[in-house]
Amino acid sequence: MIDLPPLREVIARHGLSASKALGQNFLLDSQLLDRIARAPGPLEGERVYEVGPGPGGLTRALLKAGAHVTAVERDRRCLPALAELDAASGGRLRVIEGDALAIDEAAEAGPGAHIVANLPYNVGTALLVRWLGGEAWPPWWKSLTLMFQQEVAERIVARPGDSAYGRLSILAQWRSAARLAMKVHRSAFVPPPKVMSAVVHIVPKEAPAGVSAATLEALTGAAFGQRRKMLRQSLKALPGALDALAATVIDPARRAETLSVDDFVAVARAMGTRPGA
Repeated sequence: MIDLPPLREVIARHGLSASKALGQNFLLDSQLLDRIARAPGPLEGERVYEVGPGPGGLTRALLKAGAHVTAVERDRRCLPALAELDAASGGRLRVIEGDALAIDEAAEAGPGAHIVANLPYNVGTALLVRWLGGEAWPPWWKSLTLMFQQEVAERIVARPGDSAYGRLSILAQWRSAARLAMKVHRSAFVPPPKVMSAVVHIVPKEAPAGVSAATLEALTGAAFGQRRKMLRQSLKALPGALDALAATVIDPARRAETLSVDDFVAVARAMGTRPGA
């Protein structure tokens, strides 16, 4: 990497401003960006997939760490700044103009890539659910290092009994290990968002045998869709769920937020793969 002008200078020169419609908030603190780039571990020679690079602050840090980066950006205003970064990267940056929700990520980034992104607020959860879902496991990605609103990050790593514990917690933890890597104050962004942010790091682990992802998703959807009700009530419309509770000796008078990830996995396994599940 050759010497690059300060990011603020690049933003000013290209007349960039964060778009509220695109859920953008630019992160400019180079030391903080370097910390985020270090969260997945050593990136020298590794492939990284980045969503929403904006003017390229995190992209710079990833390239500085030695990664080969594929970045997807839908905001055309940011492309000239990213083109300058591409020219300075020595061939280690590829920028794709497009919507991250419509990209074939595995084909573009290649299997075994790390996903590292300061996700746009308006698509962050949808992308996470896609990356964590599906029957195929292990996934095409090696790790996820993602910036979210703090309340979303807390839902991802929450434990049974926590007020934030819910469907997203189960989805992130039943066949992955999720941790809160760091919290980020709102003042670190331009413009400052109204909420605090946090970085979550997720690594896939071996999936429990005999469990359908679709069944688990249907089970948690029903259970947490009426989280204040007892399981006998919230699960009564889901075929096989009450029988599976009985088979796993889980009291149907309990509420969803009291069941562990392992409990949900056990019930989903007892349900098997059922039509509509």
